[in-house]
Amino acid sequence: MSQAKVNKYKEEKANRKQTLKKQKRNRILGRIAGAVICLAIVGWIGYSAYDHQAKKAAATQTAADLTAVQDYLSGLTTADAGEEPTEETSTDSEGGDNDETPAEGGDTTPADAEDTP
Repeated sequence: MSQAKVNKYKEEKANRKQTLKKQKRNRILGRIAGAVICLAIVGWIGYSAYDHQAKKAAATQTAADLTAVQDYLSGLTTADAGEEPTEETSTDSEGGDNDETPAEGGDTTPADAEDTP
């Protein structure tokens, strides 16, 4: 061996403990960094799923203005009571089978009332 190679080997042998400590420290830091990155990814996925569920739950709780439905239902009840139907209810009740209104010429008393003296 040449003198340069011998000197290099002696220097490496003298610094071997320090080199091994440095390699071990770098390996541990690499594993810690990898664990932190994996933990961050798992946390991000979990938060995204939770946030998606929260937005989905918030979207199902909506307020609705039901005045149009109430007006329609009140129009149906006034048509059943014998009043003249309005334009809204007359178009909806034409041609439909409505069991609540008596047939023409039929008895308007309930079936239970026939049995009473």
